[in-house]
Amino acid sequence: MMKGGELLCVLLMAGFVVLLILVLNHLLPLLLNHGVAPGGNFGWPFFGETLRFLIPHASYTLGRFLEDHCARYGKVFKSHLFCTPTIVSCDQELNHFILQNEEKLFQCSYPRPIHGILGKSSMIVVVGDTHRKLRSLALTLLTTTKSRTGYLIDIDRIALEVIAAWNDKQRIFLCEEARKFTFRVIVKQVLGMSHGESQTERILEDFLTFMKGLISFPLYIPGTSYAKAVQARARISFTVKNILVMRQNGGDSSKKGDFLDELLSASNLSEEEKVSFVLDALLGGYETTSLLISMAVYFLGQCPSALEQLKSEHETIRANKKEECLTSEDYRKMEFTQHVINETLRCGNIVKFVHRKALKDVRYKDYLIPCGWKVLPVFSAAHLDSSLYKNPHEFDPWRWKVQNQTSSKRFTPFGGGPRLCPGSELAKVEAAFFLHYMVLNFRWKVDCEDIPMAYPYVEFQRQLPLQIIPTSSTY
Repeated sequence: MMKGGELLCVLLMAGFVVLLILVLNHLLPLLLNHGVAPGGNFGWPFFGETLRFLIPHASYTLGRFLEDHCARYGKVFKSHLFCTPTIVSCDQELNHFILQNEEKLFQCSYPRPIHGILGKSSMIVVVGDTHRKLRSLALTLLTTTKSRTGYLIDIDRIALEVIAAWNDKQRIFLCEEARKFTFRVIVKQVLGMSHGESQTERILEDFLTFMKGLISFPLYIPGTSYAKAVQARARISFTVKNILVMRQNGGDSSKKGDFLDELLSASNLSEEEKVSFVLDALLGGYETTSLLISMAVYFLGQCPSALEQLKSEHETIRANKKEECLTSEDYRKMEFTQHVINETLRCGNIVKFVHRKALKDVRYKDYLIPCGWKVLPVFSAAHLDSSLYKNPHEFDPWRWKVQNQTSSKRFTPFGGGPRLCPGSELAKVEAAFFLHYMVLNFRWKVDCEDIPMAYPYVEFQRQLPLQIIPTSSTY
């Protein structure tokens, strides 16, 4: 049995080792830095400045941390975030350089807990050939989906069903309604399942648990949101596997050639990769698209003239409709709607930044980005830069009429380079169709103050409650 003196020595030695690790973790990057890194502050050992960086703020602002650091050190600075030395870029040119040099100079590098919740085969976290293979498949499957005859009909019908259910209500929570819509659309497009089926409801219940854990503190202890999310993902995976097996063993012949059928025919994917692919599609088509819709409604509420012009555009489209449902021809006429969507993406910043790491020492302009350091390109910085946009904090859809900036370095709501979001156009179609029926059939006002907050994941704390009044329009 260890004596008191021996125990004390062991504890002191353990404490010394922990302290040494913390100090080395904090100072070693500086000792190994053989060039001039950008200015900045590493903050506390180990945790660095992570807690300050993650302080919630309105998503249409940079937040105090970035504002203070950019004012003090410039648009590119060093810090210590997510337990590793980091270069933070609020510079549009460097951000573009990072995105365009994916797998050459930089590589996707999300914190390990994200891998635990998304799964090791998720397209969001995999790198190299695996990512290229999955992205190529994603583009093929999206093309297949959009070529389906019922693609737009499904989106139109589901938007109409969700909004028609508001007729007997005086108050709704817009975020919840938008999620109903996007979930039904993506489940229909990806799994061929409709609202009301038992499996659909089961997936939705687990998906809500999964989403809560995705933005929670990554501590796997039974009962925590993170642990519940990992368990929910396992249940969703089990359900999806059963659906895949049923489809492979015969399934519904009327669904041949759909998204799931094409996925099953991909012989170069393992079962785990196929399941992860479905989960990625559900995640990408569910939360981010519903946030886009919610934020568009929020910003339109701040700009009555934009809402009036949007309504006028859709009244004209309705008056000239040739089909009962909205068509691709109708969608092409939604020019001001696209301006509203672009401005919502610019102001709202659904994706504030992404995680990358340097694969080698990278010299950019007058400074060095050391090999192995994390690199965070901050997209919202360019979106809110007064040197790039006049009155950047003002919601102004008309700015997109003057010059098409959607392909510019200054506008990256869906990322860029080899990891540009493959479902960006689908998100815009869904938002446009939803707004069509909403502006034609209801007037609304926000029931209480609620703004989109970045945690850094964006959400409305109160789910954007609206008081609604039906108009005299018909569906």
